[in-house]
Amino acid sequence: MAIYLNEAEVGGLLDMPMVLGAVEQVMAAHGRGETIDFPRQRVRLPATMTHLLQGGVPAVNLSGLKVYTSAGGRNRFWVHLFDATSGDPVAVLEADRLGMMRTGAAGGIAAKWLARADARVAGVFGAGWQAQGQILALCAVRPVERIKVFARNPDRLQAFCTQMSLDTGREVVPAASAEDTVRGADVVVTITTSPKPLFDAAWLAPGMHITAAGSNSLARQELSEAAVRRADVICVDSREIALREAGDLMPLLEKGRTQPGRWVELGEVVAGIRPGRTSDAQITLFESQGMAIQDIAVAAQVVARARERGLGTALPY
Repeated sequence: MAIYLNEAEVGGLLDMPMVLGAVEQVMAAHGRGETIDFPRQRVRLPATMTHLLQGGVPAVNLSGLKVYTSAGGRNRFWVHLFDATSGDPVAVLEADRLGMMRTGAAGGIAAKWLARADARVAGVFGAGWQAQGQILALCAVRPVERIKVFARNPDRLQAFCTQMSLDTGREVVPAASAEDTVRGADVVVTITTSPKPLFDAAWLAPGMHITAAGSNSLARQELSEAAVRRADVICVDSREIALREAGDLMPLLEKGRTQPGRWVELGEVVAGIRPGRTSDAQITLFESQGMAIQDIAVAAQVVARARERGLGTALPY
């Protein structure tokens, strides 16, 4: 029986350890060539935009898609799952929190494999919905003690820091400036919609890890060319997707200053196929655009929990 899970039901079934485990496993499978994933497609109309990601994860016997719409300053998300053997529908999930958690988990898995093991200070650009997931995941994989957050709205920033301190049990504080956010940080996270670089490359120090998670279109660029060039390791979730969407990488690629063959995929690092960080002095960069297989893997866990607890509404097919 196919089921429908609403946002409240999905949110009640999610937790970061589960999401981290699902994303790490599916990325390793991707690194071994055991999944299928297609880059995001967008349908642009005068008042709305529809975004589609699709893929298949044989390990959980599911194919599926995530679709979301953008209109009036709001996004709406759904994940659709299908049995990979029979083709029958399995579930439809409202996926706002699910997407936030899996995006955060991708950043968390990158930090687990690329950041120094002793990383204790983080700098985060952005204080929105998606920044929550990044902070929760980072705190789950590294012994972070202090998180400096920089955002444009000071009132919203203070409220965000207060709430995240309660949610994580860590010291989450407003940063005085963009420079203060980066200086002294072991991990820097960018999760904004900025069309221009957020900080000066000169502020980066040896040993830092950067997760750039906001630039999932060519109209966005959170990192300067100089900042990307400082990275000793450039990691992407998918080279194919990065070539279409990584606004941070495109300027360098167009000038021949980087090549896709030099980028490692996160799944390759997790699966032990290619190295990530090889010394504490390296600067590592993870460019996160998002993949359907991540949504499918997390949704599979949510549906399994829902069936165990008798949750969900039967779909009429």
